Parts: sequence; structure tokens; C-alpha cells
Amino acid sequence: MSNKSVREIALKLLNQVGESGGFSHILINQAINNNNLSNQDKGLLTEIVYGTLQRKLTLEYYVKHFVNKKTDTWVKWLLYMSVYQMAFLERVPDHAVINEAVTIAKKRGHKGISGFINGVLRNVQRQGVPDTSQIKDPIEKISVETSHPYWLVKRWIDQYGRATTKAMCESNLETKKLSVRVQPLKNTVEHVQNLLNKEGIETKHSELSQQGLNIIKGNPLNSKLFPKEITIQDETSMLVSEMLDVEPGMKVLDACSAPGGKTTHIAEKMNNEGTVIAYDLHDKKVKLVKDKAETLDLDIIHTSAQDSRMLNEIHQEESFDRILLDAPCSGLGVLRSKPDIKYHKTEQDIYDLTKIQRELLESVFPLLKSNGSLIYSTCTVDQNENEDQIKAFLDDHPDVQVDPNFFQGIT
Repeated sequence: MSNKSVREIALKLLNQVGESGGFSHILINQAINNNNLSNQDKGLLTEIVYGTLQRKLTLEYYVKHFVNKKTDTWVKWLLYMSVYQMAFLERVPDHAVINEAVTIAKKRGHKGISGFINGVLRNVQRQGVPDTSQIKDPIEKISVETSHPYWLVKRWIDQYGRATTKAMCESNLETKKLSVRVQPLKNTVEHVQNLLNKEGIETKHSELSQQGLNIIKGNPLNSKLFPKEITIQDETSMLVSEMLDVEPGMKVLDACSAPGGKTTHIAEKMNNEGTVIAYDLHDKKVKLVKDKAETLDLDIIHTSAQDSRMLNEIHQEESFDRILLDAPCSGLGVLRSKPDIKYHKTEQDIYDLTKIQRELLESVFPLLKSNGSLIYSTCTVDQNENEDQIKAFLDDHPDVQVDPNFFQGIT
């Protein structure tokens, strides 16, 4: 498939995610599956879509310098993705980007639009993108330069200070590192590492999980071991199940289990002996957990669609040795892999979620055995959803003991 077609697909995805709020990672995977793309084209599509979304506010600042009229949404996204390639992708020649953009504009619009696109991009090529040093407001400067909404930058500065916030925002622009988890009941980590190496996939051992391998080179999705012997999972996500410290024969509750990465990891660490009860709110999400368990040949996982705030109607108190509450959250800790999240969330969303998180904590805690352990985890960095949530719970439950190795600084 030609690069022109890849860019047309990219434009369609960007317009869909940017205007309708679709999930970029899901739509990219669907586009790859529905189009006969080479590995090179898969990489280009992913780079353009993720990169443009990651830099959306920066690109908006750049394009406004050259465009002083309202345009159709697809024209706006065509300019954003084109300027992204010109400003941030050194290996793509400017003339190729401009020619492709003009060709797409002719297909989707008319001669006037293609001429407009050509003129704007030629000006960008001649003048270069505008400097951000003239931005006086320090919050706005970080917002524009790192493409994080103003309210979010301000919120993080209030919580972490300006220097830490700037570093956090900059780190969110880095490419997410891929890692895999080995199914230990089927193979050893060392043997899997050797097999992946023979397939041209270089790895190194994770420092957070004995089952984890971090990818240095290659794509594990193309491996013969995927998905039955290796699972794509971030190593920080693996750490959650490691911290739960499960043993074979235990009865474990995963209260918010979809899509099932942590659930299946727990079952693997239990040697597929005992019981893992996995709930999520919707049948569609529960099916993801069930399918993942079947793929990995784990039969101790029992799934059901339930509101985990109502589990006291199903289970007696002190029923579980371990409980994992991987609570629904704002997702502000995974912006590297899901950059569109930061544009669709609001501060009110965070406050609404903290209420649900607290309700979940209060509901599942009585189900824990007196000598059991509960892990509360999120994929956000917001203090209201994390430290403040835990502090409030501890204030109301002074008999609860917290492992200081995991929650240092929380009293």
C-alpha cells in the first residue's frame, strides 16, 4: 500500500478521534487489521496519528500563525498532520509531505482547498514554525510547548510545582516502551527471550516483574509466541500483580478487571491454582477478560458483569485473601500511549471519578479477610485520585495497616 493511502487513513483516524472522541489505540489497531499494510506503513501510520495527537496544541499554535480563517475540520487535521511531519519527522522530506497533502486535498475537496493547503505548507517550509519564547504566561508556555491543556498544567503545578510538571509533560511526549509478560506455565522467561531473539526481537529483563521482558528492538505482535505464550503489558502494570503477593490456592477478587492483563497475571502467579473472581461493569468488557484467560489457558478465572459497589449482595464479608481494586480513573498517567485522553478530560471528570473510587473502596474492603491484603491502583498521576484518596480512607479506617514499602509518605 502506498504512503499516500497511509496518510489518507491517518487523516480519517485523526478527524474521527479529534472530533468524535474515539479511542486512538483502538482505531489504529482496527485500521491496521482492515488494511493490507506493510510493517513500514504500519509504523508510519502509528507515528503520524500518535504524533499529531500528542502535539495537537503545539500544532494548533503553529498553524494559527499561518491561517487566519476557519476551515473544515478535515482541512485542519490535514494541516496538523502535515506540519507535524515537517516539524518533527526528520526522515520525511518536506516536499513529499506537501505533495501528499495537496493530493489528499484534491481528492477530498476542490481546487481552491488544495491551493490553500499548498500555500500554507509552502509558507511553513519557507518561514519555519513560530517560536514559543514570546509566550509570557509560564503556564501557557508549558501548555503550548508540551501540548497539555492549560487547566491540566495549572492543576499539576499546584500539586507538584512548575519544574516537576514541566518534566512530567515533556515525558508524556516520549515514545512509550513496549514490554511483554511471559506465561510461566507454558515457558520460561529465558527460553522465550531466546526464541524472540531468533525472530529478530531483542529484549532485556524487566526490573519490576520476573515475568517481564522489555522490548529493545522488533515488534512482539509479529511473534509466533503472541498471544498464547506472551502478553503485551506495560511493566508498571505488571508491578501491581507482583505487589498483590498472591499464592496458589488463594481466593482473589479483581473488582475492576477489564481488559484482563492484571487478572491473568494474578492467575499465572497462582500457578492456575485457587480462584480469581473477576468483575467489570459491562458484558463487553468482561468478555475481554474471559477471552484473554482462555487464550492463556487459565481456568481459575471466573468472570461476571457486576457493579463492584454492590458486591456485598453477592459475597459475604471476609471472603477474599487478596483484593485488587484497579479503580476507574482519569487515565492521566498513560498519556504516552493514549495521548487523546488529555484533550477529552475535565477537572469535573476527576472529581466525579474520586467519588466512584471512594465508593468502590468502601464497598470491597469489608470483603477482605482480616489478615488479607488489598491493592488500590490507578493509571493516573492526579493526587486527588491517589494520595488524597488513600489518606481519606485511612482516616476513616484507623485499624488498616499500610505497607510502608509501597506507600511511602502517606500517613
